[in-house]
Amino acid sequence: MVAREYRLRKALRSYLEGADVDVVLIDCPPSLGLLTLNALVAGEELLIPIQCEYYALEGLGQLLRNVDLVKRNLNPPLDLSTILCVMYDARTKLSGQVVSEVREHFGDKVLKSVIPRSVRLSEAPSFGQPITTFDPTSRGAIAYRDAAREVHHGSI
Repeated sequence: MVAREYRLRKALRSYLEGADVDVVLIDCPPSLGLLTLNALVAGEELLIPIQCEYYALEGLGQLLRNVDLVKRNLNPPLDLSTILCVMYDARTKLSGQVVSEVREHFGDKVLKSVIPRSVRLSEAPSFGQPITTFDPTSRGAIAYRDAAREVHHGSI
């Protein structure tokens, strides 16, 4: 299909004309398929969740190269605005090292909030619920609310 990478952008613009919408969040799979490419072309800002694990850093490098290609060829205004460290395990040095390295490289783009690895976060999707409904007082729910506040208030 011609211009298939622009289909989501066109559909969103059509839908949003006259709509009372402040923000549209597009959650993508962790691969650069056509769905993710459409989201990158349609979006203005990019929030990247990064797992606090070694291979996630390698994946981040690949993703950033692809984002750069999208910016240069399909969507110049696309901006990497936010990075959120997820699956943080305070018991391991590796998690702390990954967070430190990401903060050192990306500075203010990295949220202060980190999302801990937790069983409750893993269980919530199997019950078809977000963590804020499944267990609103869990560490994961609190961390996600803190991260949302940071994004909303621009305090990153």
